[in-house]
Amino acid sequence: MSLLSPPERVDIVEVAPRDGFQSIRDPLPTDEKIRCIQRLIDAGITRMEIGSFVSPRAIPQMADTDQLVAAFADRAAMRFSALVPNLRGAELALAKGVRELVFVVSVSESHNQGNVRRSVAESLEDLARIVALLKQEGNACLRLDLGTSFDCPYEGTIAWHQVDDVLTRARDLCGDLHLEVALCDTTGRATPYQVANHFSRLVERHAGPRLKWAFHGHDTYGMGVANALFAIHHGATTLDAACAGLGGCPFAPGATGNTATEDLVYALNGGDVDTGIDLARLLEAADAIAALPGGQTASHLRQVPRGRVTSPP
Repeated sequence: MSLLSPPERVDIVEVAPRDGFQSIRDPLPTDEKIRCIQRLIDAGITRMEIGSFVSPRAIPQMADTDQLVAAFADRAAMRFSALVPNLRGAELALAKGVRELVFVVSVSESHNQGNVRRSVAESLEDLARIVALLKQEGNACLRLDLGTSFDCPYEGTIAWHQVDDVLTRARDLCGDLHLEVALCDTTGRATPYQVANHFSRLVERHAGPRLKWAFHGHDTYGMGVANALFAIHHGATTLDAACAGLGGCPFAPGATGNTATEDLVYALNGGDVDTGIDLARLLEAADAIAALPGGQTASHLRQVPRGRVTSPP
């Protein structure tokens, strides 16, 4: 029996400033967010979802995203992205200097209605408008997050061909635009073998030079790290994670936080996979994030005595 060889490098997208902070009900002080983001950068994070350009009435926690972008505008080495729910959000993000946009559509009709109050078809119409805007801009990138790619809290298990249907429609709209597609385990109920099956089939059907693959996982059932590892062995080159495991989806009842970045980095270190992240400094950032009022965190590594946190054998 042969072991799978791990990839030499994996990109980590730190999503605590968006997916994580968004899960905290009472707005955090902007200075406190900046302090946490700086700690993440100090730990070696180079890709970050810094916030979302949504209505502050809908998600008050994201009302200061433009201030966060401005605070780190001089970090040329950083790749900051922002979630945009519609054309207006995309226009605001681009006007504030964000060059990487994240658009989310759920594979499940029920979840998409609960999450953005639109049908999947209506969300894809929004995507078409954003694609047209990006082609006008010429120097911006698009990431497509396919929510409920494995399981829906209302409809149950999602088959790979359901994901394929939405992805095919989205790609037809994107044309020759370079695209990163993230399969999202919104509820955390996916298993490693389901992750492997979805990625294997979809990568085979959609492989091409203009398409890259990512995995966004939650750790509700304790499968977060395992699912991420299976994803990178079956086509993903980018993994989302949230420092301290902060996060959760309000429209996925019972879903807990994102996979903790420190847990994931520890596992990747065991395969000599380069992430560019300093684990000790990342744990310091995790402590700062875990201390934020109102947040729910779920990190295994933070519970281990620091003197024993070294790269696994």
